[in-house]
Amino acid sequence: MPRKKHIEVLKHESNKIIKSHMFMAMGAGLIPIPFADILGVGAVQLDMIRQISNVFDVDFKDVQVKAIITSLTGSSMARIGASSVVKFIPGVGAIAGGVSMAAFSAASTYALGEVTKKHFETGGTFLDLDPENLKDFYEEKFKQGKEMAKKIREEKEEEIVMDDDLDNATSQDINTSDNFGLTKDDQITPVVNQEKARDIVDKLNDLARLHSEGIITKGELEKAKKRLLK
Repeated sequence: MPRKKHIEVLKHESNKIIKSHMFMAMGAGLIPIPFADILGVGAVQLDMIRQISNVFDVDFKDVQVKAIITSLTGSSMARIGASSVVKFIPGVGAIAGGVSMAAFSAASTYALGEVTKKHFETGGTFLDLDPENLKDFYEEKFKQGKEMAKKIREEKEEEIVMDDDLDNATSQDINTSDNFGLTKDDQITPVVNQEKARDIVDKLNDLARLHSEGIITKGELEKAKKRLLK
């Protein structure tokens, strides 16, 4: 019983580390500079595993752990790399690449954390960690991580929308009560910028192409379109 209680404490501490590093990985994935984002995500994942190792009192060596990460994340890193490259596309690339990169980075980080925690729970160390035997578990957790990242993103977007609505309501109250001393003729009238409209259409076409090529999902396409049209 004491041993079980002890393990639960270690798992709880590890879960907190994994969750916080998921958020950090999402932030690193949003870095607009291609490949700098990948380096940022890699640094976050290495730090996460280092902290989980400290919780379970397992010896940590950078070179050894980097090799394990590379072996485990082979398939997901291809997706992360593709998302990073998308950022090279002018205009829309930063939006589409950032959205998908953040999701994949968070999912990969979550999966790595869960694999590490699972192995250490059974008394394992990095010396006997076989990535091949844990790849199926990693892929399972990667899918879960993507769903978690999606939920986090939706919650953040709802908060942003609520804040925007509040700001707009406050702005309307101010404008209706006092037009800052301007007469009707003095007030600014919105003008449609045709060049900007054409630019948006071009970017929407780029998004559609990225979706057709399988680089971004339908959900990511819709979110990017909403942000662009905003």
